[in-house]
Amino acid sequence: MEICRIEPTTDPRWETFIQGHPAASIFHTPGWLEALRRTYGYEPVAYAMSAPGGKLISGIPFARINSFLTGRRLVSLPFSDHCQPLVDGAEELQGLLSAAKDDARQRGCKYLEIRPLVSEESSISAATHLARSRSITDHRLDLTRSEAEILQGFHKDCIRRKIARADREKLQYEEGRSEELLAKFCRLNLLTRRRHQVPPQPLAWFRNLMDCLGDRLSIRVASKDDTPIASIITLSFKNVLIDKYNSSDPAFNTLGGTVLLIWRSIQDALSRGMSEFDMGRTDLDNPSLITFKDHWGARRSNVNYYRYPKPETRMSTDSAVVAAAKRLLVTVPDSMFSAVGGLFYRHVG
Repeated sequence: MEICRIEPTTDPRWETFIQGHPAASIFHTPGWLEALRRTYGYEPVAYAMSAPGGKLISGIPFARINSFLTGRRLVSLPFSDHCQPLVDGAEELQGLLSAAKDDARQRGCKYLEIRPLVSEESSISAATHLARSRSITDHRLDLTRSEAEILQGFHKDCIRRKIARADREKLQYEEGRSEELLAKFCRLNLLTRRRHQVPPQPLAWFRNLMDCLGDRLSIRVASKDDTPIASIITLSFKNVLIDKYNSSDPAFNTLGGTVLLIWRSIQDALSRGMSEFDMGRTDLDNPSLITFKDHWGARRSNVNYYRYPKPETRMSTDSAVVAAAKRLLVTVPDSMFSAVGGLFYRHVG
């Protein structure tokens, strides 16, 4: 077997490989990697093991980040909820990560990081000398049941009654990939990001995702009397539908717009014969969102990120200064707030 470094957006073997691998996700696809390149200038690279004749049998995709603010890093993968190494056992993982670490050192990278969806922490640490850098939570809903069984598993008050409320309110539902729907999503996303005191992702990111992922991406919008009140972006790959981005107008939250969109997405996935609905990542310091996803009956699991070399102990931050900076940021005009996002995300992947 030979370990090689390939360009996964142009090497046709990569697409063939991920289509046949059961653990591959939308985040492994050439489309996702190309959107990262177009929007943020990240350089896609994959370390792969090939059999005689060149067929790929294992691989891990990365993005090379070169930032004058935050330094050089090799990450698998930026802005991705998770990215499972597509390997069979610790020996293959060790071989591929050794090649990646050598490349990172030669290029002066501060660190290498992987974000596996499924991991045995002890075996990863022992085989690769990577150390856990952070943890998030991922929720996944099993769709290998009837619609009635899935609906019955939802929390009665927090989910099922909101679905009924959205029906009584006669909320309008739209789905597609048009610029009009994207504009509705982005207006709501601006409200959401202001509420969270975090800059919005640049418009170019969503346009590039639409262009690079094609019909694997859908924008879903709920409206009340022609006023958009909630929107989500879902991504599909093989038998999994992912709820990747959510936005809403808090003035209409009681109408159940977001709940309606998630329910319609689940129904869509069932009609397409999919087996899983991935509700996306949640930071551990966001207990309200974790509880909301729990109410759907989704299975919760921790996703650990691993880094080499071992992360340094973070210096304590003056929380009052950080809070003041956030308050100042969200008072700037929309155009400036959006522009900050375009600069911010290029350096933090």
